[in-house]
Amino acid sequence: MADTDAAGDEAPKKKSKLPLIIGLVLMLLFGGGAFYALYSGLILAPAPAEGEAAAHEAPPEGPPMPQVAFVPLDPMVMSLAAGNARHLRFAAQLEVPTAYQQEVEMLKPRVMDVLNGFLRAVELRELEDPSALMRLRAQMLRRIQVVVGENRVNDLLIIEFVMN
Repeated sequence: MADTDAAGDEAPKKKSKLPLIIGLVLMLLFGGGAFYALYSGLILAPAPAEGEAAAHEAPPEGPPMPQVAFVPLDPMVMSLAAGNARHLRFAAQLEVPTAYQQEVEMLKPRVMDVLNGFLRAVELRELEDPSALMRLRAQMLRRIQVVVGENRVNDLLIIEFVMN
């Protein structure tokens, strides 16, 4: 009897819960990975139809490009003040519809004359204002449109406007 009492006093050893915890963590990781792979389409994604595949490969078409040409104006250098040794270097291009490019090219000497006369009349303090270029550009464009005719010049692109 003493032997049975000694065996009964000892409690059975508890099993470790570490394998159970590791199993649960691995199960969560694999489940999350599988969910991500299915959700993002990495696996079991339906194949795109032929029309959809072509749509993804071809770039989207935007509005058609306008048919314009650029007419370069000769660079101009002019003195700004009579008593001062300051000069203005000006270069620009005209954006014109291609249908009127030849006509505007023929009128380029008149355009240069109008711009030269206008820029010589502008006062030095007006040119030094940082916002003056936008006003001057609008005024020059209007004068050019009067010389060459309405709807023949879309824009005046100022390439160089340097005072020294």
